[in-house]
Amino acid sequence: MSDLTHMSIADALKGLESKDFTAVELTQAHIDAMAATKDLNAFVTETPEIALKQAEESDKRREAGKAGALDGIPLAIKDLFCTEGVQTTASSHILEGFIPQYESTVTAKLFADGAVMLGKTSLDEFAMGSGNTHSYFGNVINPWKGSDAKDLVPGGSSGGSAAIVAARGAMGATGTDTGGSIRQPASFCGITGMKPTYGRCSRWGVISFASSLDQPGAFARSVEDCALLLNSMAGHDPKDSTSAQKDVPNFAAAITGDIKDLKIGIPKEYRMDGMPEEIAKLWQQGAEWLKDSGAEIVDVSLPHTKYALATYYIIAPAEASSNLARYDGVRYGQRVEGEDLREMYENTRSQGFGDEVKRRIMIGTYVLSAGYYDAYYIKAQKVRRLISEDFTKAFEQCDALLTPTAPSAAFAIGENEDDPIKMYLNDVFTVPASIAGLPGISVPAGLDSNGLPLGLQVITKAWDEETAFRVGGVIEEKASFTALPQTLSQKAA
Repeated sequence: MSDLTHMSIADALKGLESKDFTAVELTQAHIDAMAATKDLNAFVTETPEIALKQAEESDKRREAGKAGALDGIPLAIKDLFCTEGVQTTASSHILEGFIPQYESTVTAKLFADGAVMLGKTSLDEFAMGSGNTHSYFGNVINPWKGSDAKDLVPGGSSGGSAAIVAARGAMGATGTDTGGSIRQPASFCGITGMKPTYGRCSRWGVISFASSLDQPGAFARSVEDCALLLNSMAGHDPKDSTSAQKDVPNFAAAITGDIKDLKIGIPKEYRMDGMPEEIAKLWQQGAEWLKDSGAEIVDVSLPHTKYALATYYIIAPAEASSNLARYDGVRYGQRVEGEDLREMYENTRSQGFGDEVKRRIMIGTYVLSAGYYDAYYIKAQKVRRLISEDFTKAFEQCDALLTPTAPSAAFAIGENEDDPIKMYLNDVFTVPASIAGLPGISVPAGLDSNGLPLGLQVITKAWDEETAFRVGGVIEEKASFTALPQTLSQKAA
């Protein structure tokens, strides 16, 4: 595999500027890498022709001295972002063949800065899942293998994006994070994933799952690369009423390696019964790395953490039930005819949605129904406020929180499919920050006894992504995580 696919975005930008290679050469190398990793099933739609055309335009701009911040960088786009003229499915049969006539704000910003689109990556249908096993277009396979060589989940819902970045088929990718759908797959695939503050990136043109939780973010192979991507993706959008009117700082400049003035909180409630010893040890190692770098480690409490998953799995399905009501076979997407309008609705939705989506719609409709709205939905919103207040109080004592990203390494495809609750527990460390709308970054920090990657998560207060990048950069430096998925290690050898 070409060396061009193993460099960072930051290094690629330097190479393009110094004319060591062209955007077309860089893009072609990644198109070749996509072909070599086709068995991962990471893409729903590949767009090599569009990518090469964009790369040619990038080379012309660079020659004219008008290169953008990401000019010539090949990216993968999660198939939840609407892309003008290119199929956008949310990995659902009900949207198969849907071609938007408009561009999402986030992808428009990336393309305005010169990024190149390699294709649209698979996800759990409508972003509902923790393993990328709920895509209508089939499972995505993690490029890492366990000791028994079984195929592993890449995490979800943004598993296609995480898998192709880990497999060196794209230099970076977009994702969305509702309850951990960037951070958990980043951990499972041994890459970096950044979920910014809710409202930092526009949701306009992003197919909705749970509107008060969904937030676009970035995957890449380094903390700096995630910062570069977020700088292009972020910013106020008048088309999105939840988009904040906040200036976008230079996130990459925050990665100084200096954390001597910071206090790092360790939330005691995250020390959960049954946590694997390897993850507990890595968490302790992470705290020691930060302490050795000059930070002060303090214990903090987030007492309502134990209610976070239950709260999330009331609010998120309720909002999904409302959002997915628009898929009725009338305006766009699949239509399955019936003898009357009601039967057409029923046929379209029953055949168009997968089992997990149906499950969440039914849960959401139930908690919003008369007699249960106050008992479940309103109560969950009150608990959500308490969870947010816990974080506010914790950040009075510290500047950032350090936690594990996920309660396990990647598991085998099909391993937890018969137990939805067990699958939902994959989000136990990521959901609380999502409920509070806070930024979080997952950084690869070590391997388990089976040689699979494990991540550490840094959470900071709202609008303080800079501190998350700053602390994440130190963890990255101390961890020196250079391991590659086994297939890539063999090719690189």
